[in-house]
Amino acid sequence: MGTVVVGYVMKPEGDAALDRAVEEARLRGSKLIVVNSHRGGDEFDGAAAREADKAMDKVNSVLQQAGVDHEVRQMVRGFEPAEDLVSIAEANNADLIVIGLRRRSPVGKLILGSNAQRILLDAHCPVLAVKAPEA
Repeated sequence: MGTVVVGYVMKPEGDAALDRAVEEARLRGSKLIVVNSHRGGDEFDGAAAREADKAMDKVNSVLQQAGVDHEVRQMVRGFEPAEDLVSIAEANNADLIVIGLRRRSPVGKLILGSNAQRILLDAHCPVLAVKAPEA
């Protein structure tokens, strides 16, 4: 059995990536690993942690109802989300990584960097980038 790894964020692009990852896991007969990564620090306080836990409980319920063999991992290790996603994909010999994309201004890309770009460049396996539906 293969493995599909999906990076999940609590935003429309995260939901789009999760939906597509479920489809891919079903098509491939693969296990799905959902990764929700936070750098930690001052921005990830008790309220943010509770919100993340609640969102991941919902994701777990959705996946149980979908009948997909899955695992949900929440990471708060001080690493960038791209590092967590690529390392989990490598450790599980993933066949595919699924990520969600959002539009960003050129300045936003310059200042904040791009997790998507790092995943695309560093991943050992194919990466499927999914855009959220237009609002």
